[in-house]
This record gives sequence, C-alpha cells and structure tokens, in this order.
Amino acid sequence: MAIKLDIVTVERVVFTGEVDIVVAPGKEGELGILPHHAPLMTTLIPGELIARKSEEEYSLVISGGFLEVRPDRVIVLADSAERAEEIDVARAEAAKKRAQEQLAHPSSTEDSARAEAALRRAIARLDVAERKKKRRPT
Repeated sequence: MAIKLDIVTVERVVFTGEVDIVVAPGKEGELGILPHHAPLMTTLIPGELIARKSEEEYSLVISGGFLEVRPDRVIVLADSAERAEEIDVARAEAAKKRAQEQLAHPSSTEDSARAEAALRRAIARLDVAERKKKRRPT
C-alpha cells in the first residue's frame, strides 16, 4: 500500500510519486505519515524530508512550508526544497558563514531574525548533504 506525495515550491514540482512513508520536520517535531493517516495540516521547519518506497529512499531539504495529509495523498508546499544530490555544499557553507557574521554584528532586530533564519536553512542543507554522503555505499 502506498500514498501519493507531491512536493511543490513556487518555482517547480520537486517530487511527485507513490511512497510508503513520509517523514517530515514539523514545527512540533518529526512527523511520520503512512497510508491511511488521519487528515492533517501543519507547518514545517527547515530540515530533512525523507520519502521511502520499498528499498528506495528520497532525501530532500526543505526550508519550511506546509504539509497537508488528505485521504489519498500528502502535499508539501515548501518555501524551498532541493534533493540531497542537488545541494551545493560550498554555497551552503558560504551562506552559513555569512549568517554567522551577520548574527555577530546585527544592525537591527529584523536583520538578526533574517540571519537566524538563513543560518537554520544553511545548517539544514549541510546536515542533509552530510547524511546523504554517509548513506552512500562505498
């Protein structure tokens, strides 16, 4: 038994397909969604979203958004999303460094909040890339 998963950003459809389980970073904690899950709508935080179909695992990093569980599908409307293999580690490291520098010398509360959000996104991207590297068979 499987459930349809759609992961969409304003720019593109990142993933669509039948999966056995979805594990997503919810605001209140990690969510595991199986077929026949009760209807649900929740917010997502930056982190790793994992979808599994049989032995295949899809790993994506999302930067927040919304997740809706319907009787026949799971819909993720993400602020941004990218597959683990698409992550540019050097770019994520540079974004992390910039955010840390901005946090060290904030010019306003708004700048500090933006820097904190950018830091969370960069760390999530780096974490997903690192986990993907460790999972890869040698």
